[in-house]
Amino acid sequence: MRSRWRHCQQTSGVSCGKIEFLGTERGLESRLIPTRGFDLRTVAAAALKGISRTKKLRNLMILPRSAIESAGVLRDFRPHVVVGAGGYLAGPVMLEAALSNLATVLIEPNAVPGFTNLLLAPVIRAAAVGFEEAARFYGAKASVTGLPVRKEFGRIAPKRHIPPYTILVSGGSQGSAAINSCLIQTLPLLAAVDVPLRFIHQTGEHDLDKVRAAYRERGVEAETTTFIEHMPQAFAKADLIIARSGALTVGELAAAGKAALLIPFPAATDQHQLENARVLERAGGARVIEQAKLTPERLLKEMIDLVLRPDRLTEMEQKARSLARMDAAERIADLVEDLVAKTAVDGR
Repeated sequence: MRSRWRHCQQTSGVSCGKIEFLGTERGLESRLIPTRGFDLRTVAAAALKGISRTKKLRNLMILPRSAIESAGVLRDFRPHVVVGAGGYLAGPVMLEAALSNLATVLIEPNAVPGFTNLLLAPVIRAAAVGFEEAARFYGAKASVTGLPVRKEFGRIAPKRHIPPYTILVSGGSQGSAAINSCLIQTLPLLAAVDVPLRFIHQTGEHDLDKVRAAYRERGVEAETTTFIEHMPQAFAKADLIIARSGALTVGELAAAGKAALLIPFPAATDQHQLENARVLERAGGARVIEQAKLTPERLLKEMIDLVLRPDRLTEMEQKARSLARMDAAERIADLVEDLVAKTAVDGR
């Protein structure tokens, strides 16, 4: 894929543009973005979905401030294009950009757009969607770019499935109390199936000691940790992955070509995790267990059924990888650059 800005940087030796990030003081971006060498401006913003009525009313009072501060940033920075990735901050920023006749690109990573991204659909110029299923919400504005993930996931070689089988358990960066609890209750049942299993388990901070003690008590080999820094390495070791189904996780599973048992987070806004999981399930790369139906017996049955059928695991891995678009980041960059070029030609 081409990239005019990257080519300009390589041939001239200087930056031909500037990127500035907009976020909140309490968001993860406040820690990550400055360490990567980018400028970060912060504005006030607050969520309006998935919260109590009282908190929603309080957060509504912040919207005017969000709009004013966002407009100020756009006026000062004067961008050629504004890229939004969803979330409550994207709403006022992208709306202000559209009202200022700036080029706008919305990144939609989920199979079904969230509340904010749906509201923005009529005013944006283009949408980069991770799943084919999301394209219908944006019509002609949509480009199916795929989900950008680290290149290391795409370099993971197929694993030979032999005992002891390794199961990676990850409930997201904070861990999942529901998955942790079910796994703990599943461990006593392993003795009856006589299948050699070992676990790599990301517990989150709260449940680490409890989960670690459960593995030790049952004599089950396990690496337990609050957070996995090098997730591609953990993926490479796994025969099967048990995880939530945020857009990034589904993208990583596809890129790595890994079979998965997905347990969507039931409180995710607009049930987007369930929809993401269904995409991978329909492709044949995963099985889905809704949390309301998650029991130790069901979890054990699904795990054992898969690890004892290496041919099925291999088939699931191939089907998961068929969804991957390893050039997703380049596709999004090209979409942004094409829109800027078109805007310049049109005189805007």
